[in-house]
Amino acid sequence: MTWLDDVELTEHGLPPEGRGRVLLIGCGALAREVLALKAANGWDHLDLACLPAILHNHPEKIPDAVAQEVAANRGDYAQIFVLYADCGTGGLLQARCAELGVEMLDGPHCYSFFEGNEVFAERGEMTAFYLTDFLVRQFDAFVTRPLGLDRHPGLRDMYFGNYETLVYQAQTDDPALTEKARACAERLGLGFERRFTGYGDLETALRRL
Repeated sequence: MTWLDDVELTEHGLPPEGRGRVLLIGCGALAREVLALKAANGWDHLDLACLPAILHNHPEKIPDAVAQEVAANRGDYAQIFVLYADCGTGGLLQARCAELGVEMLDGPHCYSFFEGNEVFAERGEMTAFYLTDFLVRQFDAFVTRPLGLDRHPGLRDMYFGNYETLVYQAQTDDPALTEKARACAERLGLGFERRFTGYGDLETALRRL
């Protein structure tokens, strides 16, 4: 006798607690937004597993990290959905998700799906540097220190000399975050624009689940 003999399985081969449940494998940069959407809409059937946001500094590692999470959890959920867009993987994440038989977010990156992929593509902005709520909060950890701007301020021109505007894509109406984003623009010597995007295509994708 195996342990399976003592467990009632659903028609999907899942234990009862897994039927109808969806696992979201997401970037840690989206955690606050996903949890807010879950709470606001009562989406209690969605569970969230976050990978470290710092993987964006090494996007080539994202496909393997996602695959490991899928393999570890596939037997416990009716569906797994990957909350990453391409995010610098050069199509490798999409290929891996296709191999694994799981869906993922559409778009090249979070700046696109927060604004709405169609709207973002139409803008065709080439001289804008984007920040989300997460990146405003974590500006020093994800921009200043990794680029060495805290130690070598003169690198600013090398990294940002071709940018003109810092665009803050706000997911929430938070005056404190807006002022912090404005200060980030000043530190980089860029113009400032705030756009309230809300959750964009992220919310649309979660509603389908």
